[in-house]
Amino acid sequence: MNTAEPVPARAADIPSLDALLNETAFAAVLERHARSEVTAALRKELDRLRGLALAGQLERDALRSDAIARIVAQALAERARPRLRAVFNLTGTVLHTNLGRALLPEAAVRSVARALGVPVTLEFDLNTGGRGDRDEIVDACLRELTGAESATVVNNNAAAVLLMLNTLANRREVVVSRGELIEIGGSFRIPDVMRAAGAKLVEVGTTNRTHASDYADAIGPRTALLMKVHASNYAISGFTASVGIAELSALAHARALPLAVDLGSGSLVDLAQWGLPAEPTVRDTLGAGADVVTFSADKLLGGPQAGIVVGRADPIGRMKKNPLKRALRVGKLTLAALEPVLALYRTPEFLAERLTTLRLLTRPAAVIEEQAERLLPAVQAALGEAYEATASIMASQIGSGALPVDRLASHGLRVRRLKGKGGNLDELAAALRALPRPIIGRIDEKSLCLDLRCLEPRDEAEFLAQWEAFRR
Repeated sequence: MNTAEPVPARAADIPSLDALLNETAFAAVLERHARSEVTAALRKELDRLRGLALAGQLERDALRSDAIARIVAQALAERARPRLRAVFNLTGTVLHTNLGRALLPEAAVRSVARALGVPVTLEFDLNTGGRGDRDEIVDACLRELTGAESATVVNNNAAAVLLMLNTLANRREVVVSRGELIEIGGSFRIPDVMRAAGAKLVEVGTTNRTHASDYADAIGPRTALLMKVHASNYAISGFTASVGIAELSALAHARALPLAVDLGSGSLVDLAQWGLPAEPTVRDTLGAGADVVTFSADKLLGGPQAGIVVGRADPIGRMKKNPLKRALRVGKLTLAALEPVLALYRTPEFLAERLTTLRLLTRPAAVIEEQAERLLPAVQAALGEAYEATASIMASQIGSGALPVDRLASHGLRVRRLKGKGGNLDELAAALRALPRPIIGRIDEKSLCLDLRCLEPRDEAEFLAQWEAFRR
């Protein structure tokens, strides 16, 4: 019996690049990809094989033209795969920052698609034939929905706060409660934004208690404005005190100062009418006396990423003239998405049906439970005997800092590893992320939780197709 180990292939045994490109095995690869791409990928693979040969680790089977063609095709397919990919959000977080926050309603999707392919009136006044102001596309609707005198739009809420502070408080002082010096995702902090804007932060009160007298005592000749920040991404409970907008605006106006409010999530309607936790609205904030309000468009509002500033005409007008406004302005695609989203709010009777974010937030738990029971058999069949899936009660959250302590009753599929069988849950989660349309869940209490709140019935067929791919 011959037990001798196979002799490794030598570098000299590696076929040449030109010879391989003329092999039948590469014909299909060259049909799908440009010759320049195939050549570059093949050269890289030959370099890898040469390194293995010099290390004495190159097997002769690896030199077959079909084996090399397969590796090159896989490398090119991976290179061509988009980095921005569609996924199934089963994390239980509706406005998931890492997954793109608010999903646009159909009207906005159609509007963006049209703006992609045809000239649009971004800064063109059809009445005069001259140059227009891109803010005018949404200005009237924002004023109608919020009661503001004027409005402007920039690329996110941090930019809105930056523009506001740089315009109204550059080289001057801004008084803020210590309990409102929040940090949002990516370690982005209000004090950092203020410093970048050229404003000097004056902290008043304590972390848990701030009174009107704290603001009053801090006002001096260098004070530019009072600022209130809605603590939407955390909550302080217990022995607490804060100053309401009406009281704070009265103090600011008595000292001839403006009051600016960073409202964060920026709800345009009272969410309580749909059984959701109450959140201060932009209209109520302005009605209570705020001169300027900044908020996000891609959170509770349900639109594209943007930062919106509304309020009195004078401060908004000054912001529009700030050179930073041009650096921070939004493009036609953002406005093409934002305009139809805002228009949906003009017909509140249909809002819960047509605004995707609100539709997901208000999905009845009983409907989601039925969905979980309906999908369970197919999921369990794909998982096989290594894991057990069960329909389970879950708790969703709004996400993106909105109402952080509130939960929404939901249902989903809870997957557990059976003792002594299958890989661990991290491996299962990784396998689901590797599907053609990745499935993103969360690991909690030794289970992989797949919360179905964000899986609408129209997407079920594609969802089940991923499990068929998983099974194979």
